Amino acid sequence: MYSKEFLIPANISIETDGGKVRVSGAKGQLERTFKLAFGIKIEKTENKVKISSELSKREVKAMIGTMIAHIRNMAEGVTNGYTYRMKIVYSHFPMTVKLEGRKVVTQNFIGERTSRVADIIGDTQVKIDGLDVTITGINLEDVGQTASNIEQSCRIVGFDKRRFSDGIYLVSGKK
Repeated sequence: MYSKEFLIPANISIETDGGKVRVSGAKGQLERTFKLAFGIKIEKTENKVKISSELSKREVKAMIGTMIAHIRNMAEGVTNGYTYRMKIVYSHFPMTVKLEGRKVVTQNFIGERTSRVADIIGDTQVKIDGLDVTITGINLEDVGQTASNIEQSCRIVGFDKRRFSDGIYLVSGKK
């Protein structure tokens, strides 16, 4: 028998239904469905979420630890939210970065005629202020994936990265 527990903070509520976990807090609500393989059970008592399994194999322990980490990240997101800060850097060609609906569009990147586009994932909010890009949201995975999409959209191919350091780079992340 192997189990781990997560103590529920006072300002959030967690509901469980089989493999579905719903976390509600001041900033909003997140829901996630976990696959319950290896006989894993998710149970909620008055102030704890307990994830347990009859097996104590290495894979089961890793899966339970991952589930607890996801629930902890959801709880952090609905109370404080997540903010990633990025910096627009260019030295050769002045590039323009703007929002168009649910996309971040970069124009004139290293002199290219075509625009580069990055998708904004989920309910993530993106704000562009001069050379600073701020990405905020309550879902850590959506915020991180949006930041990654923006950074990867400005990836340099075919140029010497030591000389052409143009792009949009992550400066600080998580909180």
